Amino acid sequence: MPDAAKSRIVAFANQKGGVGKTTTAVNLAAALAARHKVLVIDLDPQGNASTGLGLDRTQRKPGSYAMLLEGRVPAACIRATAIPNLSLIPADPDLAGAELELVDMEHRETRLRQAIGTLSGFDWVMLDCPPSLGLLTLNALVAADSVLVPLQTEFYALEGVSQITQTIERVKRAMNPGLELEGIALTMFDRRNNLSEAVAADVRQHFGAAVFDTAIPRNVRVSEAPSHGLPVTVYDFRSPGAQAYVALAAELLRRHRQRLKAKAG
Repeated sequence: MPDAAKSRIVAFANQKGGVGKTTTAVNLAAALAARHKVLVIDLDPQGNASTGLGLDRTQRKPGSYAMLLEGRVPAACIRATAIPNLSLIPADPDLAGAELELVDMEHRETRLRQAIGTLSGFDWVMLDCPPSLGLLTLNALVAADSVLVPLQTEFYALEGVSQITQTIERVKRAMNPGLELEGIALTMFDRRNNLSEAVAADVRQHFGAAVFDTAIPRNVRVSEAPSHGLPVTVYDFRSPGAQAYVALAAELLRRHRQRLKAKAG
């Protein structure tokens, strides 16, 4: 279990859309919530993480916009979800204008870090970023301990992941020296498809141990679950997609224990 005094803050980021970023954030959070206190912060104006956790659009104020731009404390923005131990700060509708509003604000890159510096009571905080490298994603990278990059096993994957890893390095040098790459998670993997196998092999060759052993398969249950306002781990626990996310959560915890052990020793 992470140090009780400090949450482990993980940003889920990839500037490419449709790679399973939000799906991975929501389902990893749900899997971790079986034994840990988890908070998801929805920073994507589309609000898909909020939808996937069953929060109606009419109930999303105050949310991450109010916390980032209006100075509301996190505790005032947190909602319980139907899943024990899993809470949410939703993306309220005003978040769509946040990128423009942040441009002229003081400390625009560090507002999220300042806001969640007062958070307590959570073992894991998951930051679901928009599919871009704008100021909302930058705030997440400055506030996070690490970045998990979901990566669809398709042709342009390596080009996309190279861009996000370069961004992580720039943020690490300039604003967040403790930022780490949590890992790269392969999503929408289809063993029947030669291209999926080839992309997975290329990614593992380029990034080695940074790539999680667990790959998330294409699975209709994963696609259906958000329309029911549930993670797939709740919607259909026995499905291949749910079992893959449970395995990925176990791998994430194992890596975290190893990291803590290495730092202590």
